Amino acid sequence: MKRIRPPSGEPCPKSGTILAKPPPVPQDHRVHDELVDHLTRSTPLSRGEALRVVQDVLAYFDETTEEYVRRRHRELQAQGLVNAAIFERIEADLRYRAVAPPELSLRQLRRIVYG
Repeated sequence: MKRIRPPSGEPCPKSGTILAKPPPVPQDHRVHDELVDHLTRSTPLSRGEALRVVQDVLAYFDETTEEYVRRRHRELQAQGLVNAAIFERIEADLRYRAVAPPELSLRQLRRIVYG
């Protein structure tokens, strides 16, 4: 099974050690030139700012389904929600991801979080 590394500032689930942020993945700037050009024409963003926004959005949606489920579970749990409500919300939220993953049952979502 692939080991998932929590994002920067998150404790390691096994040791509790706060993990350092992984280095950014270099991206070919030319791939998203059309989108960056559109953002610079339609917003007050500079080209560099628009490029950073595009890279940030792409990094957000680069998250695997398992990483997303674990992260959202932690966030919703921190807000005081109980598991029944958390898993129902995650199940509904997954339908709206940029690239929708296969539909997961509540049991499958629990297994992603708890193994």
